Amino acid sequence: MKRAPSRTVRAGSVTIGGGHPIVVQSMCATRTQDIEATVAQTKMLHEAGAGLVRIAVDNVADVDCLAEIRGRVPEANLVVDLQENYRLVERVAPHVNKVRYNPGHLYHHEKQKTIREKVAFIVEHTAKNDCAMRIGVNCGSVDPAMAEKFEGADGPGLDGVTAMVESALEHCRILDDLGFTRYVVSMKDSDPRKVIEGNQRFAAARPDVPLHLGVTEAGMLPDGAIKTRIAFEQLLSKGVGDTLRVSLTLPFAEKWREVEVGNQIITDIEAGRYRSVPVFQDHGLNIISCPSCSRVENEAFVDLAFKVKEMAQYAKDYDITIAVMGCRVNGPGETDDADLGLWCGPAFVNLKKGPIDVGAFKYDEVLGRLRVEMDALIAAKGPVPAR
Repeated sequence: MKRAPSRTVRAGSVTIGGGHPIVVQSMCATRTQDIEATVAQTKMLHEAGAGLVRIAVDNVADVDCLAEIRGRVPEANLVVDLQENYRLVERVAPHVNKVRYNPGHLYHHEKQKTIREKVAFIVEHTAKNDCAMRIGVNCGSVDPAMAEKFEGADGPGLDGVTAMVESALEHCRILDDLGFTRYVVSMKDSDPRKVIEGNQRFAAARPDVPLHLGVTEAGMLPDGAIKTRIAFEQLLSKGVGDTLRVSLTLPFAEKWREVEVGNQIITDIEAGRYRSVPVFQDHGLNIISCPSCSRVENEAFVDLAFKVKEMAQYAKDYDITIAVMGCRVNGPGETDDADLGLWCGPAFVNLKKGPIDVGAFKYDEVLGRLRVEMDALIAAKGPVPAR
């Protein structure tokens, strides 16, 4: 397989970039404070072939549990996403091999400090604890200043790609200037076209930086694997990509399938086998759902995602996008671009129509209201045109 001439980045026992084998990553779907379940899932993912296993840490109590998990699964290379609390890096870094931060989340806290100051704090503790780093930019949570600066810069269907790429490049410059080069970059979206475009642009500008590939909220099988394969085949075949994650909505006991799908895609491309998959369609029903992770506040989210998919099939010929998100971290922002969005809290599901809040509904009520909103969209669109 053709590979880009990126530099190498070590993360525990794996080496990313520089022509080394592509590293497949996955993420625990358990609650971090459920130590037994998280240990079991970490082992499961590692044994399935995940070179990196991500664990969610949102507070100090999670960090204490992370330390025990680290001790009980020393063979796995652990990754933590700092989410919206970048200062947790000081507590987290001693227990992991890689740290990920989202430039868009740095904007919201301690606004009296510059972005560079916050990144420098992350670098200080990452370097001190022999950790690698990922700059993880998502289209749905780009730094508001970047989003405003590059509003309208993209063509049809690619809205937000320029802001995403420029944000990644800006943070590369900050890290380089700070003397820290042990990092990789990811630029993700739920639309494979944006993932392809963003990563190709970045690779052209910074071929030296290893890239982590992923299609966020890819959804359930088989659709989620198809969307992901479309992006990965087009990027990996051009030498773009050094590590990857397949983000699928799965029952907790089946999270290993993310690793299986990722390894199968790599194996096929390396062997020159490009499966006959549907071209990503601009038409018809499109259901987006996020991978079930430990930030999910109600496990009923997974069951709801499957019910939405089943219920919505009557509208399969209409150009409607439905997003089902499992937590408050990504849910509010990353449902904005969908025609109808559901982001799930502990007791209620928040239903949106584009960026507009429709209301909060109980889990056993929301499908009925979703159907009402779908019917209204269908009525507004009229009969399906011949294609």
